[in-house]
Amino acid sequence: MLIDFFQIVRAAGVPVSIREYLDLINALKQNLAFADQEQFYQLTRVCLVKDEKYFDRFDRAFAAYFAGLESWQGKLEELNLPEDWLRKEVEKILSEAEKAEIEGLGSLEKIMEALRERLENQTKRHQGGSKNIGTGGTSPFGAHGYNPEGIRIEQGHSRHKKAVKVWEQRNYRNLDDNVELGIRNIKVALRRLRQFARQGAADQLDLDDTIRSTARNAGYLDLKLVPERHNAVKVLLFFDIGGSMDEHVKACEELFSAARAEFKHMECFYFHNCLYEFVWKDNHRRYQERLNTWDVLHKYGPDYKIIFVGDATMAPYEVTHVGGSVEHYNEEAGAVWLQRVTDQFPHVAWLNPTPHHWWGPGGSLGMIRQLMEDRMYPLTVDGLTQAIRELQR
Repeated sequence: MLIDFFQIVRAAGVPVSIREYLDLINALKQNLAFADQEQFYQLTRVCLVKDEKYFDRFDRAFAAYFAGLESWQGKLEELNLPEDWLRKEVEKILSEAEKAEIEGLGSLEKIMEALRERLENQTKRHQGGSKNIGTGGTSPFGAHGYNPEGIRIEQGHSRHKKAVKVWEQRNYRNLDDNVELGIRNIKVALRRLRQFARQGAADQLDLDDTIRSTARNAGYLDLKLVPERHNAVKVLLFFDIGGSMDEHVKACEELFSAARAEFKHMECFYFHNCLYEFVWKDNHRRYQERLNTWDVLHKYGPDYKIIFVGDATMAPYEVTHVGGSVEHYNEEAGAVWLQRVTDQFPHVAWLNPTPHHWWGPGGSLGMIRQLMEDRMYPLTVDGLTQAIRELQR
């Protein structure tokens, strides 16, 4: 029973023993999970995974074993869009000059109003058009086409990075803190953000003090213990994940791995494009296990150092507008949440993995850079060094 599943989990790099496998079998015999994939997922993870750093590997193994058993209807079902409307048949190739001639609708409100109008009036599939929901054209709505700003529906991945909203379930994977560092200097740079202190229970031998105390005690052994010495700096890491950040996963994993090794007091959260009312710690469970951003801001004190990691590349509406998020309806603009972070925490820095000479003064990147009070630095050794200096002030 479940031998194949056990072997797939082990092959994914999760250290699972026969004892843990037998615990899972006994739990199933007690009917702790029955005919429910969500319950089975929770039970198997509790029984088989003993360290949270292996959660991502387990999730990938679980998804591989149960591939195809679960389908997600999502927003497309709510919109009542026939599947064949989004079928890719012919992809139009446009020149840069042709792309420049295509005009956007002008604002987020006009885009959403136009989508509602199309849904009310459209009755059939469209291919290669410029107005209705379809594929391979220049309409603001659909897949496999081109428009300077619109709503991408069930395309699966970004092609031109122009969508202001995305109507599909997007799955991201967690960053792996066991990745081998390609740039050792990242770890060296992080070591500059250190403030050592001895905290906790006294469980380490203080050899020098033991010798002195024993000598003063006429040779009778007098052991002296001290707490372990740790880096006392506290860090909150916020990683932008998915979309255009897919190109920078390796650099982010190197930073994540190095930070895990350097900071004892560190918490990591994920967001997409801009900070809004919720964040999450596990990308595979981000729809079920969201954390309220207000709760995060109230839980951690101003002594924490805040580091955002993201390319800050998105539609400007995502920073400035209510409802501007590409994935959900945000009741407050992203700029409001970023301002709350900078108001509460005096030590904030933003690391950007895109080359500095690509940044430019405008767009969403310019807005976020202004909100960060120009505390945005490239994710390079030199940029990381500058960020560390800022966080030490």
